[in-house]
Amino acid sequence: MPSPMTSPAPPTRSEAAHEAVMLSGHELVKRYGSSPALRGVSVELRRGEILAVTGPSGSGKSTLLLCLAGVLRPDCGEVHFGAKRIDGLGETARSALRRSQFGVLFQFGQLVAEMTAAENVALPLLLGGARRRPAQATALQWLTRFGVEELADQRPSEMSGGQSQRVAVARALVTEPAVLFADEPTGALDTLAGEAVMSELTRAARDAGTAVLLVTHDARVASYGDREIVVRDGVLT
Repeated sequence: MPSPMTSPAPPTRSEAAHEAVMLSGHELVKRYGSSPALRGVSVELRRGEILAVTGPSGSGKSTLLLCLAGVLRPDCGEVHFGAKRIDGLGETARSALRRSQFGVLFQFGQLVAEMTAAENVALPLLLGGARRRPAQATALQWLTRFGVEELADQRPSEMSGGQSQRVAVARALVTEPAVLFADEPTGALDTLAGEAVMSELTRAARDAGTAVLLVTHDARVASYGDREIVVRDGVLT
């Protein structure tokens, strides 16, 4: 450790740039059988950034998200979270990473049908080892933050599409992840509900300093990003 009289040296330009990169994929290739979904895609997501990944259906953008989130292993290439390479980790380690550092949000929310809203939001905390009572209290705070606290004791079948997606966003952010992966988060919603969800999602992510990888085919949703990349036929265009 440096002495009290000595200040640590400031980072070099290259060190600062490296530190700013939260997540990166290098020359990612992924095939489904003989069909290539990704053909050498490289991408960087910086700390606190909202990156919109757009492109037509079947272009490979969701496959890119799944590879970066550790859900799929690329056939070739590397995925790094900070300075750590994660694509070679086993499933247990990648699942632990998704519980502790990553949040994942899908188009239809994928709430657990048998659980109440509060139980759904508390679930990532419980899986991470939190005690039930503080996990429930934190879940209620996040439901309140997204304006759906009155749904705490209701199950997904009792909610509208917009309500259930707000609950899903709360669940994805409850651990205050370093990175949120959002795959068509408004695809099942009408325009008004979609705008409300995106406003709330981006505000909460920025408040927490969470980086967001946002996959969408909707230009209005993509406009919430700080920058945009386009995937077409498995490559960046």
